[in-house]
Amino acid sequence: MNFFAAMPEIFILSMACLILVVDAFLPERRRNVTYLLVQLTLVAAFVLTVPQFKDYPGPITTFSGNYVVDDLAVTCKLFMYLFSLFAFAYAREYLQARKIPRGEYYLLGLFSVLGMSIMVSAYTFLTIYLGLELLSLSLYAMVAMNKKSSDATEAAMKYFVLGALASGILLYGISLLYGVTGSIQLGAVAGTLQSRDDVVPVVALIFVMAGLIFKFGAVPFHMWVPDVYQGASTPTTLFIASAPKIAAFAITVRILVQAMPSLQNQWELILIVISILSMFLGNLLAIAQVNLKRMLAYSSIAHIGYALLGILAGPNSSQGYSAAMFYISTYVLVAAGAFAIIAIMSREGFEFDKLDDYRGLNARNPWLAFMMLLLLFSMAGVPPTVGFFAKLGLLEALVQAKLVWLAVLALVFALVGAYYYLRVVMLMYFEEPSEGMINMPITVSSDMMIAISINGAAALLLGLLPSFFIDLCRISVG
Repeated sequence: MNFFAAMPEIFILSMACLILVVDAFLPERRRNVTYLLVQLTLVAAFVLTVPQFKDYPGPITTFSGNYVVDDLAVTCKLFMYLFSLFAFAYAREYLQARKIPRGEYYLLGLFSVLGMSIMVSAYTFLTIYLGLELLSLSLYAMVAMNKKSSDATEAAMKYFVLGALASGILLYGISLLYGVTGSIQLGAVAGTLQSRDDVVPVVALIFVMAGLIFKFGAVPFHMWVPDVYQGASTPTTLFIASAPKIAAFAITVRILVQAMPSLQNQWELILIVISILSMFLGNLLAIAQVNLKRMLAYSSIAHIGYALLGILAGPNSSQGYSAAMFYISTYVLVAAGAFAIIAIMSREGFEFDKLDDYRGLNARNPWLAFMMLLLLFSMAGVPPTVGFFAKLGLLEALVQAKLVWLAVLALVFALVGAYYYLRVVMLMYFEEPSEGMINMPITVSSDMMIAISINGAAALLLGLLPSFFIDLCRISVG
């Protein structure tokens, strides 16, 4: 057993247990200590993960084949720790203003990060499921933490019931695979499936993919996304929309590419249908929304459809998997920033989440309006933001894979999606503030302003200088 390979997870678990004890004895006025300890834990986990790039020249499996350390796992962990750190930073003032239990929120978030970290390094279906459940159970509780909101309670119940159903579907698919192959290790499953030519592995594939697609929030398992995004507190929505997407991408690649390469023809057809439906319904339903969080929820469904195109093109393109990873990472970056602006501008008793709330935002706070413009432009794929290069990379991968018709379809859906993003920009810059908003001041603390400025600047700078990020993604999935 190579304990150093799992040192980030061991450290996060140890610190989570320690912080849990410390938080129980802290007086109310010292609650910021829990926040600082959680952030220091994420920073330390990041530092512990970085050396694993050079310490392991190739993939290493340990803990009886249940755990793997490779470039994909290391890169995904670094992204998840970084995005989670920003998500907790954005949540601090929001939680304090609404008297939501901060210690419990940060600890549940830290256990979620631990679950995600286990997922991306899992090399057996059992480990994948354990990490997935640790993540999911923590998220269910985080959604329900705003006890004063009936919408949050309803969203948590929907998320829990549908999540339990998806977990059962995933487990059923895993049990079928175990019955067929006699193993739950990804490499052994892949080797056994090479010699199978019957319908049972295909049925297992369908059940496993159903569970994965639910975690992504893609059609047809997207029902929970708009309700949870709108009903949960904005920091919780921000967290759900960010780091878990990276973990879902990693386990999808591991299961489809590493465990089921012999079923490539079957899962390619399934991904084509899911991608097209997600892009179509996500963009179409987002147009009709008047709530910004709900609009971003439907747009996330569409963006997952785009990311799945990269996985679809991967077997026949030299840059398919790296384009998918680049796309999902950049989407998480800009989506986190958009939800952060909603959280920053919200006040006690007033959630800044209606489209009309953004009328004339440029006149009230030009800097926040500019940051939101950069983030929305990146989601729409407008140059020179990073979203443009993310979409361009996906289209190039589809053309390389000789799926030109799918690239054209994705381009058409991207043009449709640009409409509802540009509508928000029009409201911010070309409309006058509504009467109720004119006298409502927008005060932003200096640390929140710095954080959102870094987020918005990253969306622009990674678009102007994308080569390092693209190369990192290419190395990670090599």
